[in-house]
Amino acid sequence: MKYTLRSIGNTCVLMAAAFAAMPALAADLNKPAGKEWPAPNGDLAGTRFSTLTQVTPANVKQLGGAWLRKFEGAASRANPVVAGGLMFVTAGANAYGLNPKTGETVWSVKLPTPTSGMYKGVATGEDLVFIGLGNAHIIALRQKTGEKVWEGIAGDDPALKGQAIPAGPTYANGLVIAGVANGDYGLRGRVVALDAKTGKEAWRFHAIPGPGDKGFETWPSDNDEWKRGGGGVWMNGVVDSALGLIYFGVGNPVPQWGGELRKGDNLYSDSILALDIKTGELKWHYQVVHHDIWEADLGTPPVLFDGTFNGKKRKALSIISAAGFTFTFDRATGEPLIPIEERPVPQNKRLHTSPTQPFPVGVDQLGPRCVPLDMVPNGYKPACLYDPIDYDMPNIMYPIVRTRAAPMAVNPETGHIYATAAVAGRWYNRYQEPKFFSASYSIPGMKSEGLIAAVNAHNGKVAWEHRTKYRIENGSGFTATKSGLLFHGDPDGHFQAFDAKNGEKLWEFQTGANASGTPGIYEADGEQYVATFAGGNLWAFKLGGSVAPQPAPEPPPTVTTFAGRIESAATVKMGVTIADSGLEFVREAHDEFAVRPLRNRVAVGEAITFVNGGKETHTAMAADGTWTTGPIAPGQSVKLKFDKAGTYTYICKDHPWTYAQLIVGE
Repeated sequence: MKYTLRSIGNTCVLMAAAFAAMPALAADLNKPAGKEWPAPNGDLAGTRFSTLTQVTPANVKQLGGAWLRKFEGAASRANPVVAGGLMFVTAGANAYGLNPKTGETVWSVKLPTPTSGMYKGVATGEDLVFIGLGNAHIIALRQKTGEKVWEGIAGDDPALKGQAIPAGPTYANGLVIAGVANGDYGLRGRVVALDAKTGKEAWRFHAIPGPGDKGFETWPSDNDEWKRGGGGVWMNGVVDSALGLIYFGVGNPVPQWGGELRKGDNLYSDSILALDIKTGELKWHYQVVHHDIWEADLGTPPVLFDGTFNGKKRKALSIISAAGFTFTFDRATGEPLIPIEERPVPQNKRLHTSPTQPFPVGVDQLGPRCVPLDMVPNGYKPACLYDPIDYDMPNIMYPIVRTRAAPMAVNPETGHIYATAAVAGRWYNRYQEPKFFSASYSIPGMKSEGLIAAVNAHNGKVAWEHRTKYRIENGSGFTATKSGLLFHGDPDGHFQAFDAKNGEKLWEFQTGANASGTPGIYEADGEQYVATFAGGNLWAFKLGGSVAPQPAPEPPPTVTTFAGRIESAATVKMGVTIADSGLEFVREAHDEFAVRPLRNRVAVGEAITFVNGGKETHTAMAADGTWTTGPIAPGQSVKLKFDKAGTYTYICKDHPWTYAQLIVGE
């Protein structure tokens, strides 16, 4: 094969004559993936299902590394997309066209703005590659050369802080359609369609309605919180071309936990949307969480399949909520194919909680309803689904979102949906200021697990379910094959194959990095390949592959410990002013139960002054009982000298959910 090297603008092109002469064969994106993997989720229906059968449960142990391509310092979670004889990926600030058989570069392009670094690949169509960027622009490149054709804008211009296209766009019916986030910065999430030939905007739909829009009545009329209402659209859309509809899940409203500012159901947050592809008109919607105060995003892409319900064949759409419930609808009308009922839930009048929440009838929930008691550190209390959390509840662990960003797969032959999830608690440290949002601190003793499951797509019952070592709600998800395999990557670097019948692990391979990329499956020269990112390592596997596994990375913890910077301070303050992570509008809040520095180192023989900057009495006490300050009144201080080297976890005796660390000596 003859290669030539040439430059196209900022494009470095290593182009094989064979590729240049190859005709572009447009894959049918409406069918499950076969020899190519032409969309981030394989097809427009989002099934993540491959019809290839060369690799089976019987021979999967023969799978080995076919090739390894390293992108140093450029970790990626993009799904490799294979179309027209090339593989397309993004890594760091670059896009690549690769030889799918070898991983060699055919062309590379430095993008004008990096991708958002989150999810999940590019779109292809009309001999172009469409890439969503970190400033909510979309760029179109020629598939064969990487030459830039156009750059369009899906967000605001000039760009607002935080706006991005976090997932690969979707190509359908001559349009490139993408969701825009980040609602956490106070943006209004939206879906925007651009003309695939020109990049000109065709339509946009705001996930948070404005005045005059249907759904605006579900927001307060006495404030303008809707303007910063959130509803980020985090994932790829899925398409029914015959119906002319595209479907997206919408994220949580903002302020995330400040329900007192946004009385009402807050449409279209936490909703599934069915939009007309040509016009962006809302055809139907369903909100799976009303007035969300738990950050219960619909962040996992829905899947489309044809099934039988009550003896009738129906075109179905399923999506799994953050709480782990499978909701299933007629994708033409939005009619629930598995009945849904509104059930009473715990109430908090100040937070304007919804009196009821939707529950699909007879459906199994993935994971436990409440945080398991053995996963909760001392001093904390476990909560259950839909328990309200207010600012006077400072030590509550709420069930973490079970399914969030990891894509599902559906096998139309088994009728099962395959999902990954987390089993864990999260400290919802709510403050009196409703717009202050801060991630939970690293508290020692928080335990977590993962979960893999097969759900019957026709009734929502769990066919099988297994706990796993690591929480995987944001990971690689599943990719299914007609031969009965499921492929998945773990954060400890292992890329794995499971038996779709029972979830038994059949094979694994150490990739050398967090294997949270989503796999794609394709064929080259008659051989089946499975490709996936693990950090900055792009792997392809085939039967008989000889590339050796890499050294294992440091695995993620399953029990939290103290993390973050260790300071050396002569004074420790209990009850402090803290700053948020820059997401919201209020930058500071008083935290009666915080300690700063959280981690502190002093020399042997050195004294520390403990100051109470709060409004209540605090008592610093070593967890092993070896030392205590005694009660410290507000505004007072106590000095202690430490003569014995060691590492101490200490708490506030009066508020035992307050944790901090003191390191004496080395």
